[in-house]
Amino acid sequence: MDHSFRIRKGLYLLFLFSLSGVVCVSVRYSLPEEKKSGSLVTNVLKDLKLGPGELSARRAQLVSKSNKQYFQLDTRSGNLLVNEKIDREALCGKMEPCLLLSEIVLQNPIKIYNIEIQIEDVNDNSPVFSTNEFELAIPEQVPASTRFPLESAQDADLGENGIQNYTLSPNGNFQLRIRSARGGKKNLELVLEKPLDREKEANVRLTLTAVDGGVPQRTGTVQIKINVLDNNDNFPQFAQSEYTVGLKENSPRDTLVLKVEARDLDLGSNAEITYSFHQVPEEIRNLFYLHKTTGEITVFGPVDYEKETSFDMDIKATDGGGLSGHCKVFVEIEDENDNAPDISVITITSPLAEDSPLDTVVVLFSVTDRDSGDNGRTSCSVEMNLPFQLKTTLNNYYQLVTQRPLDREKVPEYNISITATDRGSPRLSSRRTITVLISDVNDNSPVFEKSKYEMQVWENNIPGLLMGSVHAVDLDVEQNAKVTYSLVPGNASGAPAASYVSINSETGNLYILRSLDYEQIKEFQVRVRASDGGSPPLSSKVVVRVVILDENDNAPFFLYPLQNSTFPCNELVPKSVEAGYLVTKVVAVDGDSGQNSWLSYELLKATDPGLFSIGAQNGEVKTRRPLTERDTNKQRLIILVRDNGHPPQTSSATLNILPVDGFSDPYLNIASVSQEASEEDGSLTMYLVICLAAVSFVFLICIIVFVVIKMYKKESSFITALPQFPPASPEIPETGVDSQSGSLSRTYHYDVCLTGGSLSSDFRFLRPLIPVFSMGDPNVSENHRISSVSQETPEQAEGQKQREQNGTFSYNDLVPRGAEAGYLVTKVGAVDRDSDQNSWFSTEPGLFSVGAQNGEVKAMRPINKRDTFKQKLIIGVRDNGHRPQSTSATLKILLVDAFSDPYMKMVDIPKDELMEKEDHTLTMYLVMCMAAI
Repeated sequence: MDHSFRIRKGLYLLFLFSLSGVVCVSVRYSLPEEKKSGSLVTNVLKDLKLGPGELSARRAQLVSKSNKQYFQLDTRSGNLLVNEKIDREALCGKMEPCLLLSEIVLQNPIKIYNIEIQIEDVNDNSPVFSTNEFELAIPEQVPASTRFPLESAQDADLGENGIQNYTLSPNGNFQLRIRSARGGKKNLELVLEKPLDREKEANVRLTLTAVDGGVPQRTGTVQIKINVLDNNDNFPQFAQSEYTVGLKENSPRDTLVLKVEARDLDLGSNAEITYSFHQVPEEIRNLFYLHKTTGEITVFGPVDYEKETSFDMDIKATDGGGLSGHCKVFVEIEDENDNAPDISVITITSPLAEDSPLDTVVVLFSVTDRDSGDNGRTSCSVEMNLPFQLKTTLNNYYQLVTQRPLDREKVPEYNISITATDRGSPRLSSRRTITVLISDVNDNSPVFEKSKYEMQVWENNIPGLLMGSVHAVDLDVEQNAKVTYSLVPGNASGAPAASYVSINSETGNLYILRSLDYEQIKEFQVRVRASDGGSPPLSSKVVVRVVILDENDNAPFFLYPLQNSTFPCNELVPKSVEAGYLVTKVVAVDGDSGQNSWLSYELLKATDPGLFSIGAQNGEVKTRRPLTERDTNKQRLIILVRDNGHPPQTSSATLNILPVDGFSDPYLNIASVSQEASEEDGSLTMYLVICLAAVSFVFLICIIVFVVIKMYKKESSFITALPQFPPASPEIPETGVDSQSGSLSRTYHYDVCLTGGSLSSDFRFLRPLIPVFSMGDPNVSENHRISSVSQETPEQAEGQKQREQNGTFSYNDLVPRGAEAGYLVTKVGAVDRDSDQNSWFSTEPGLFSVGAQNGEVKAMRPINKRDTFKQKLIIGVRDNGHRPQSTSATLKILLVDAFSDPYMKMVDIPKDELMEKEDHTLTMYLVMCMAAI
């Protein structure tokens, strides 16, 4: 592999640790120092026998055992890369080998790979002396072979890259001798070969060169200046050549380490001794201080056992004459428990699913202590009241696993405090708090606020009315807690529940889809389902009871005398009855219930108001006084019945009472009386016709005038008659929504379109008209129905039903001929079951203008006499869908001169009375003609 210098140092070491099933494998690589960031160290897939993508799948992590992360692992390719430039000298100093320890941790199952990377030295440092010049003082009479120690050079590199040799510049007095010392060091000695003569040469200059063995070779030099002195007979002598002393780490400054002492047999200034470090690196000078006169060695800087376990130093004693003696001092550093355990989290599973099985690994961490011996042995613990258990694995690794089931709804997160304690004295400990979030799983069904809901709706409600809402709560969170509502398929009072009620899937609002009638259905039940958004979704159901409240929408109806009967109801009363005589009892019923059906009777009109009375509660018709001969032979009573609703509804019926002398074949007598009266009227008419047949041409002219008048009246009656509209079709929902879906869209449109008002104050619509177009269903036939909400009598409803079945029904609107341009004729409305853009409506223009958006039919110009009496408009409506749907309806517009109130008169006058009135009119005209003749 290019520029990696990878050397495999050993075979794989496989350690199977039975506890917790953790497998540990050790692999060693080598890497030269000074490699740039991003340089490839190796590809671990082949060495670790892993497949492509397995590192990512098993959430591999590279954990460094040092303070810095010098390497990074690409989990996709398996390449181990340099993350930061490495300087071996700064990292390890003189320690050999220089190892960087890391671990690759895999999960599922947990497997730990110990990665040892040896940093190899390169020759990037030259030998360096502590000073540029050494100065020695040597007396001139020193004998030959006298040795003078020299300070050796320092090279940060190791091995062959370190110092391999020293050379001394050529001279006639000295030679260089190199001796190997403990720890692989080289001690230099300058050996005097020829005695010095101060008178010949007072100063001698030499050059000392240190040479390393690297490629390329590096050197370092120092100048040696020798001053030749006069006679000084004795050298300073130490009591011991070597001193060994122990020192506790972290000793405070100025702590006495050792006191060295040397003696000199000379006198005077030649016996004055000074002490100094000799051949001591700068590191030792920063840690220790040597008093130059007393020889006391004290602590100067922080001493850390974890950085260096021992120090050796050369002490030099020099007398006043320049002679010196040397000794060695070895300082052994004793370990103290000064490092607390360090907790390093490798992996953490957060959030943790609440349905995680037991023994699921939550946290994988390691504990290290830089101290040694018992000071470096550690133990870990966690709180006891947590659903987690701590398990010990290999190489001071620990696993925190689940030991009890989790429930996010009770505890959404755990703050786990891990405590690591060593066995030193005093014991040191460290604590680290890890937060583990519990993630939600869909384990809770939505719960309704009530076990059963009851809602009330007044009958005759508007379709689409909000009648209430249901609400369910899910203890889960996010998507698992998102509740949607729907109707459970089923029947309500024999029809699908979705045809009665719709529910908003988001809010739970319930809407009534059709107008209800209390007399047909008094209550019904639907079931609502609340489902959450989990996978799989959970749901719950609740019963909603809908109670219809009664309105006073039914007028009382007479059973006796039969209301709106074509035959008069006659009662016979003997003329000899006394006061309080029970004539008959009227009976009426009301379709409503409760107080709306409480009925009271009263006498609205009578031929003789003082003759008869009626019970307000029981409807009994009694005489208030005895009948007399002066009383009319035919008494006519109009009886009113009123219910107790608000507002009250009333109905009336006519009762004929005939006072008679006796009860012998009374009905035959009544029939004969009626036939005789009819025969008398017919005879009179016959005689008059016979007389008119014999008259002259004047009578014929009168007849012609009479016919013309009658024809004109019939045409006017046809024009002014108010058009009839069919009742609302129960087959098509009035809201225009799909009754089978059971739900409404978020936006609701309810268009109520009424016919345009009249310019004349005496014209009025007897019934409100609400036309609704049904669109959006391609299966609906083209013969669309237009529904209306009307209040009409049973006779009118029956008549409309017959006309609708016979196909004679039409839709008419009246417009005065004096209407100006812009006159609002009517307004058509349509609804579409689709939503959004499919519900935009457009109309096609016709003779009259139709509003494209609002459906208002207006006059485009003034109406005049030349316009056709009967205008027919076919109005089309189209939605805005991708494949547009359309339908049409026909509207007839009748142009009239004025608005009278004929329809009211026609409704108020019964058919029999109208026929009778026409006969009387005919008779009156005939009498007038006879009088004229």
